[in-house]
Amino acid sequence: MTSTRSAARPALNARAASAPAGSRTEPAAGAPRRAIPLLWLVFLTNALVLAVALLLLALTPITVHAPIEAWQFALLFAGFVVLLLLNVALLRRVLAPLIKLTGAMSSVDPDRPGRRLSDVELRSVEGQALAHAFNAMLDRLEHARHEATRTALAAQEAERLRVARELHDEIGQTLTAVAIQAGGAAHGDSELAQALRDVADGVRESLDEVRRIARELRPEALDDLGLVNALIALSTRIGAQGGPRVRRDLQAQLPPLSPDIELVIYRVAQESLTNALRHSGASEVTVSLRADAEDVTLAVMDDGEGLPAGLPRDSSGIAGMRERALLVGGMLSLASVPGQGTEVRLTIPIDQERA
Repeated sequence: MTSTRSAARPALNARAASAPAGSRTEPAAGAPRRAIPLLWLVFLTNALVLAVALLLLALTPITVHAPIEAWQFALLFAGFVVLLLLNVALLRRVLAPLIKLTGAMSSVDPDRPGRRLSDVELRSVEGQALAHAFNAMLDRLEHARHEATRTALAAQEAERLRVARELHDEIGQTLTAVAIQAGGAAHGDSELAQALRDVADGVRESLDEVRRIARELRPEALDDLGLVNALIALSTRIGAQGGPRVRRDLQAQLPPLSPDIELVIYRVAQESLTNALRHSGASEVTVSLRADAEDVTLAVMDDGEGLPAGLPRDSSGIAGMRERALLVGGMLSLASVPGQGTEVRLTIPIDQERA
């Protein structure tokens, strides 16, 4: 199972992924404590150890002869080891928040945005400054990635629309004219007439293929009929290509969704169904769309062979679906069992203001 968002690990707290760039997130959720510079923490720790050593020398009735005797050296060496162990224990306690902080920083996953350093009790000024700087850097990176993804996908959809219109208006009309001319010129039963009829049939097949490609590039049903009807048309088209039987479980009444959310749901369903048709070897695929007051969930499940063992989890198709999900604050999960099939699940929180 891979997911674009998961439960928060220790020392991490999930925050809104759309935090503005440059915002600062407090590392501790409780009452603020007065921070002490790390230099003073280390100095006080060493001073405590030296104070213990001074007290031991001043209060213990031990006399050191010159030359020193073996038992006296052994006793002093034992005291030295005890002081070293005490120093290590105290320094470990002082530096433990920084060690925990670095571990939390290394566990942050760029594919799971919105997670920030928190719940780490940082006693030093340097540690708090480091946490603040790291959280601010994550804010800026996520904001920049969000905007870059939005721009790239918007440009991609605009290019898809342009190419679809070119195919439909220019190439489609040209092929239609060629088919009509070839069919009209085929008179009688001569070999030439039969060849012209074959040409007309081939051109009509090519025209159907061009129209299919244009529909896949920019689904007119999504713009004209809405998300549910667009998914019905997509399922019908995939099922008619000689692959697995597509079963639909679509909620008829959906809450208002923004155009971006509808397009993301459609593209993920399209990619998932195409993968099931080409690679899964499944006999049945189920497309489910459900929504409640908080989330809308798309699930595409097949009973095929599952994902290949050597397939990278960040392949182009999976990465593209994940980027689209992140664009609308959604969560994409992928579950596959060899010989039992694959499930692609997309969950998007419903933001009424954005919708």
